[in-house]
Amino acid sequence: MAAPPVQASAHEGEGRTRVCLSLGRVGADLVACLFNDAGHIGAVAVADYSDKDGRASVSVVTRLGHKEDAVAAEAARRLCKAVRRPVCAIAGIHLDDITDREVAQVVGNCEKLVARAIGQLAGGAVAPHPPVFDFDKGEGA
Repeated sequence: MAAPPVQASAHEGEGRTRVCLSLGRVGADLVACLFNDAGHIGAVAVADYSDKDGRASVSVVTRLGHKEDAVAAEAARRLCKAVRRPVCAIAGIHLDDITDREVAQVVGNCEKLVARAIGQLAGGAVAPHPPVFDFDKGEGA
């Protein structure tokens, strides 16, 4: 079975602090994954937009011992406010013996990627439809 197609992807940074962002769709909703070469599921954030309040509320689930919750929450919140649709952000970035400086670089790289994605979404570069995967067909829709 083929993997679902990624509708957009980018990376930021170099060496140990290089981070990738991939974007896909599930119906009209957005799924964002932030990861590095040792990618995994560290934290998942879901944001929903309120037209009435003009804000995005976020819920986060973090795996034991993982610290990606802030990255996932901020990505979900910012993307949700930009697209005004539900967003699921999955973050999994692992570096052995990470330094405080590297943490700051990784977080900065994530922020840059999300800002770039928002710019692309505002410009219509990431198509809102169709769904990225059709289980009935077993391939990308």
